[in-house]
Amino acid sequence: GSTYSSKVFRVTFLTLAVSVAVPLLGVTVLLDCPIDPQPISLKEPPLLAGVLEPNTRLRKAERLWENQLVGPESIVNIGDVLFTGTADGKIIKIEDGEIQTIARIGHGPCGGREDEPTCGRPLGMRVGPNNTLFVADAYYGLYEVDPDTGETKVLVSTKTPIEGQKLSFVNDLTVTRDGRKIYFTDSSSKWQRQDYLFLLLEGTDDGRHLLEYDTVTKEVKVLMVGLRFPNGVQLSPAEDFVLVQETTMARIRYYVSGLMKGGADMFVENMPGLPDNIRLSSSGGYWVAMAAVRPNPGFSLLDFLSEKTWIKRMIFKLLSQETVMKFVPKYSLVVELSETGSYKRSFHDPNGATVAYVSEAHEHNGHLYLGSFRSPYIGRLDLQHV
Repeated sequence: GSTYSSKVFRVTFLTLAVSVAVPLLGVTVLLDCPIDPQPISLKEPPLLAGVLEPNTRLRKAERLWENQLVGPESIVNIGDVLFTGTADGKIIKIEDGEIQTIARIGHGPCGGREDEPTCGRPLGMRVGPNNTLFVADAYYGLYEVDPDTGETKVLVSTKTPIEGQKLSFVNDLTVTRDGRKIYFTDSSSKWQRQDYLFLLLEGTDDGRHLLEYDTVTKEVKVLMVGLRFPNGVQLSPAEDFVLVQETTMARIRYYVSGLMKGGADMFVENMPGLPDNIRLSSSGGYWVAMAAVRPNPGFSLLDFLSEKTWIKRMIFKLLSQETVMKFVPKYSLVVELSETGSYKRSFHDPNGATVAYVSEAHEHNGHLYLGSFRSPYIGRLDLQHV
């Protein structure tokens, strides 16, 4: 009797499994996939050893203004007054610990992902020579903001086609000391910021990625094309080249005007994480904040998926971007590079316990201010005590 019942059980179980699996498979095949993923070949990530050895130095950071702001992506200072742009479209000023909204480029309602295109999302921010603020808004374009009056002036609008194409995801900017030239990135010509995960996992090189705006002639020039998710930008201290972080490829390229495109334009390859923003360090090098880490030893989800386009398709047929974000480990990593691109030191918070989702490390007065693309605080790390 027992063999008979186990046979019945097996048959029933298989029938059930098949009856569930077949429709599920059918549905998955029929479902539209929002992305058309391209295979990407990444080298094995560098070993987290030596200067990159995991530590808990970022846990020494303090959280400032917690729950008083959300997603302070980029941070600048004029004297000791801090400025940042937040996920609800505000440009804010923090003076003597007090938070004040000085400007808004978009308009409400602001809240969810779907509000971003009208609400606006200020990302990269810089201070010009006469203490004016330059802001890259992901949806609206390049703006100049008066830090005292909050008056905003559009420099490059996303509505205006540049060489026949509109800007879709304005991300970061860097300004020459004389304020004449602004170099900025447009991360994609297909995806907007609200779909940055689609952009990352699709792996397309579809945008015109480094652009130059001349504040005198008001002309915009496209300098580099064909990068995969260009993100943070930084002029070198001597202003003889511009560094561009290529997030999807875990590398940094440099642009020298007149340089022939080719092998010579790689600054750092195969980084231990996906670089977000890059800023100068007081040592003459650069601070790079990683949007995600590629652990080695360990399992890197992004590396695992890089060439498996069918798995990426399945993931986005079945799951939302918010759900997929939950599978990305909350590992925070900031590295300091020398002027030639070698690693000088690294600060880690292995599960984002103290500071999570670090988007930028901005050095000011012996402290590292840590911006974040989704956390409700600014981190501050005392560089004397790490």
